[in-house]
Amino acid sequence: MELSDEQAAVRDVVREFAREEIRPAAAEADRTETFPEDVWDGLAELDLTGLTVPEEYGGYDADPVTYAVVNEEIAGGALAVATALSVHCLATSCLAEFATDEQQERWLPEMARGRPVGAFALSEPHAGSNPAEMSTEARRDGDEYVIDGEKQWITNGQRAGVIVLFAKTDRDDPDSITQFLVPADADGLTVGEKEDKLGLRASDTTALTFDGVRIPAENRLTEEGRGLSAAFEILTDGRIGIAAQSVGLAAHALEEALAYSQEREQFGEPISEIQTIRHKLAEMATQTEAARQLTRYAARQRTAGDGALAASMAKYFASEAAMAVTNEAVQIHGGYGYVSEFDVERLYRDAKITEIYEGTTEIQKTIIARTLLE
Repeated sequence: MELSDEQAAVRDVVREFAREEIRPAAAEADRTETFPEDVWDGLAELDLTGLTVPEEYGGYDADPVTYAVVNEEIAGGALAVATALSVHCLATSCLAEFATDEQQERWLPEMARGRPVGAFALSEPHAGSNPAEMSTEARRDGDEYVIDGEKQWITNGQRAGVIVLFAKTDRDDPDSITQFLVPADADGLTVGEKEDKLGLRASDTTALTFDGVRIPAENRLTEEGRGLSAAFEILTDGRIGIAAQSVGLAAHALEEALAYSQEREQFGEPISEIQTIRHKLAEMATQTEAARQLTRYAARQRTAGDGALAASMAKYFASEAAMAVTNEAVQIHGGYGYVSEFDVERLYRDAKITEIYEGTTEIQKTIIARTLLE
């Protein structure tokens, strides 16, 4: 799964930025639960906020492998930053794939430059793994839609300038789910307080409440009833991105464990000389590389056509690897791995979310098994 010269060049640029700009700010951003906006501006300068925006609108228009490589490297700096970018890219992908020319011209050039930030509003308090159960409704009223409902677990909730919203045009009809564009300053839209989370603390995650929010009918992104299939299509790319982020987390944790094991001495020698530690490092390296290769395979499958099965496999395997590798990195650090002075403590907390968002591990297994049985 070798990278092309261009893909390798992108990796090197993003890796340098992640190590020099993102990683040094990660611990403080996590502690204060504040997103590093200067880092976001740096991503924009590198054209990464336009990663999935077509070139004609000022974007990079990255292929799936490049998209995976960028997510891996940024997550190696800080998962909170990678998550914010990947959700912004979900929004721009929806516009690039489903919007009219007028909608694209209105939003994509500015989003490619990083502002407005995009959000992706699919999940609800009682409709996570099964979005068909959503209750948010967008009722047609002349030349407008009137939106009522609540969304939950919205990344970039407080930072977003535009929201890609999924709502039913008929609350009682699961086949009526439709995709809309909602400006974040729309009357009747309330952004909730940031969730107090185990990890990913620098990324704002909020609820969104829609109370009689009116948007022009021209803000509809898909035909009525086309929204759910559109969401699933975009989430295939999103799952490859989460798999890649998991690899980035694991690679960072392995790096920290390798360095610490050669510095820390016990019984008169570095702990890297102890066979048990060596075995841990070997397992961590193997899990990380296996996850990377499966993720890049999924990205190549996506480039070739579908890739949904491979994306679920990659997301499932890589997120499990991230949890295993960060857990062992904490163990190798011993008591120091349990305190915030060392990065592995944050990496371990962050890793858990990769098994949950954009489709839990259990959902990925269900998708994989269903596809095999079909």
